[in-house]
Amino acid sequence: MTISRTPKGHRIPRKITRAVLALMLGATLVAGPAAAAGAGPRHSGSVSLRLISFNDLHGNLEPPSGSSGRVTLSDGSTVDAGGVAYLATHVKQLRAQARNSLVVSGGDNIGASPLPSALFHDEPTIDALNAIGVRASAVGNHEFDEGYAELRRIQVGGCHPTDGCEFESSFPGARFPILGANVTRTNGLPALLPFSVEFVDRIPVAFIGITLKGVPDVVVPSAVKGLAFGDEVAAINRTSRLLAKFGVKAQVVLMHQGDDSEGGGPNDCNIDPAAHPATLIAKRSTAQVDAFVTGHTHQQYNCTLDDPSGQPRPVIQAASFGRLLSVLDFKIDTRTRDVVRSATKAKNVVVTRDVAPDPAVSNIVQRAVTESAPIANEQVGSITADLLGRGSRDPEIPLGDVIADAQLAATQPNGAQIAITNPGGIRGDLSYASSPAGEGDGVVTYGEAFAVQPFSNIMQTITLTGAQLEAVLEQQADNPGTGQTRFLQISDGLSYTWNSGAVVGSKVSDLTLNGTPIAPGAPYRVSVNNFLASGGDGFSVFAEGTDLTGGPIDLDAFVAYLLAHPKLSPPPADRITVVQ
Repeated sequence: MTISRTPKGHRIPRKITRAVLALMLGATLVAGPAAAAGAGPRHSGSVSLRLISFNDLHGNLEPPSGSSGRVTLSDGSTVDAGGVAYLATHVKQLRAQARNSLVVSGGDNIGASPLPSALFHDEPTIDALNAIGVRASAVGNHEFDEGYAELRRIQVGGCHPTDGCEFESSFPGARFPILGANVTRTNGLPALLPFSVEFVDRIPVAFIGITLKGVPDVVVPSAVKGLAFGDEVAAINRTSRLLAKFGVKAQVVLMHQGDDSEGGGPNDCNIDPAAHPATLIAKRSTAQVDAFVTGHTHQQYNCTLDDPSGQPRPVIQAASFGRLLSVLDFKIDTRTRDVVRSATKAKNVVVTRDVAPDPAVSNIVQRAVTESAPIANEQVGSITADLLGRGSRDPEIPLGDVIADAQLAATQPNGAQIAITNPGGIRGDLSYASSPAGEGDGVVTYGEAFAVQPFSNIMQTITLTGAQLEAVLEQQADNPGTGQTRFLQISDGLSYTWNSGAVVGSKVSDLTLNGTPIAPGAPYRVSVNNFLASGGDGFSVFAEGTDLTGGPIDLDAFVAYLLAHPKLSPPPADRITVVQ
């Protein structure tokens, strides 16, 4: 793709620059490279477009393991899925079936990534997405993990300012725009492109990128300093009106926000009514938008919701880690240049591993795996059974218990009595079965530990009163970060009862430490990561802590604990007792 540079140094794909200029002039351009595969005389009546999307890849170049590497079907059975080289093959197969096709993403392509991608600042993942032919992506919250300056480098290219170019001699950056219509600088100026436009048989199709307005609640404050995240609906409607004014009627929202699901298969619509922010946004957004590609919640669903005018439109999400692809088949009326809603078809497709991996993408993956192998394959522990983390939906997570215990052990020199960790920081499972690397059953490698704790958060020990400790546990209900109950994971010795039927603010009882009731006025030394210490995930009471003492990196604490406790078994779930 040809690149043009703005005076301020922010590179924008020339095709997008031309499209924006054309919109302002009311002109129509000939189809660009993305539509070239299906270019030709315009159909009389309508043209077709197949939109292929994924979300929340999180740098999973290799097939994810454990529960993170399986897709649950409608009948309850599961199938192994994922792996970016297999995803690339499925994309090619889906594109071959359609005259016009585009590939897009719902965000979180990078961040919280396994070692083969993270070791190289996620450059291998961007290379793989370039090879697949991604044309646009919403910005996710994890794209901000290393800050706005690093996000700009990921977009425009160049070597890392500290580590240089370790994966390849030069890094080209993403050959697709990373969009955020509701992301601005605090002075109100746009921080990211709000939309991009592709031309399909000379008809413009717009992609509006949106991320959740709660990004500041789910990243460390330093990562988004100087940025503001506006209301999703307001940004969608504002951008949609501008596009419609210049004749762009076919519009798709790429939204890094989603719903929780109450189960079902990839094409079921079992949205949890208590946790459905994407549904609320979609219902309130302008009827001009024709579809919503969603993300963030790592769920699978295929829903049809009415817009404000009563017309149906798809709202779809493709789980996470490259296990599914969402496919939207549109018909666009050549006269109105708008999507014919009644002809839209939507489905989620499993990225099975029974196809030949794409050679070009496989080469990228294998190079990243090979170059990271000396670090990734080092044995750091052993387990006797699966330790579920991301794969558990119970209040008390086995891997959460282990990580909290590890953090307590690592910070006891700071006087820590309690350790608490956030479930969102636990990114995977530890599987008993050997990985394809062949380390053996029960062996835990550094790469596997890294995949569980990839953020390099710093442990901090603070002093909270007993009343503050109880208050932060009460914040688990209607958690501001999610709007639902989110259970923190606690170290051995701390225990309490959670009454799910009690009113918010009165759900915690029988709070004890080593069998002794927590005294409201007494001080307690509590270890958390720096994300929680700043009030992350909506747990604002942690920010009231005093006498802060720094500690080790959370991953180092986890690895040290694994080394000190070989043949580790899942702990008993006796810390959080849930009653109705």
